[in-house]
Amino acid sequence: MESRSGGGRFMNNDNTGLILWFTGLSGAGKTTTARALLEPLRASGARVELLDGDELRSIISRGLGFSREDRLENISRIIYISKLLARNGVIVMVSAITPYREMRELARRELPGFVEVFVDCPLSECERRDVKGLYAKARKAEIPHFTGIGDPYELPEHPDIVIRTHTQDVESNVSMLLDYISLRLERSDAV
Repeated sequence: MESRSGGGRFMNNDNTGLILWFTGLSGAGKTTTARALLEPLRASGARVELLDGDELRSIISRGLGFSREDRLENISRIIYISKLLARNGVIVMVSAITPYREMRELARRELPGFVEVFVDCPLSECERRDVKGLYAKARKAEIPHFTGIGDPYELPEHPDIVIRTHTQDVESNVSMLLDYISLRLERSDAV
């Protein structure tokens, strides 16, 4: 979890932060994109935090499994932390698979500045990128409930923004996200 204080171009005048929720399959590029987005946001003086799903599972969700109920509890905890940060003017980036629509809908209801960022990448490409061999283990049934293999990933129906990491490079996706954030904040400042 990383932060920086300040203001700048990416700050709401009403002191509420956005929550950019990166959702997609394991290996889609959620964390890679979010980490690359940190630098230009920081350079602008924005206060920003990256909440990585893998890190949070080992810290605040230790002991939770991968049943639907445990996954929902994990997301509920991430929502709570995001809400605390956002109400203090922090731009929050959450990188978490968040496989079920009901989880993303819960986050949208609970978080006023919620932005669903669908990191679109075909399963075959995610498997090709998998340096830890998790997909191979899941295909051998060594990892039950693995999203995309033994458990579904429900595609977002109406994401706020879609980035495609298999056809666009990180820089292009970051540029698109910065444009989106800037326009979103301009609209909220005008209200």
